[in-house]
Amino acid sequence: MNLAYILINTEMGSEAKVTNDLNKIEEVKEVYAVYGVYDLIVRIEAETMEKLKTAISDSIRTIENVRTTLTMIVVD
Repeated sequence: MNLAYILINTEMGSEAKVTNDLNKIEEVKEVYAVYGVYDLIVRIEAETMEKLKTAISDSIRTIENVRTTLTMIVVD
């Protein structure tokens, strides 16, 4: 299983909507709102690295009100 954590900056006040949209994505396993430089931390898992990349690029980064992301892919 491939695992990654994504730090997300959202438009101000849109954290709940973005969280709701993230929870609809199959690969998203956990979403946490946080204080600090980033607004959300997301844990995603996928069977292959290609599916992981697709989830990040095509599903997460295209969500309305997502401003920036920082992805950290976990290495074994």
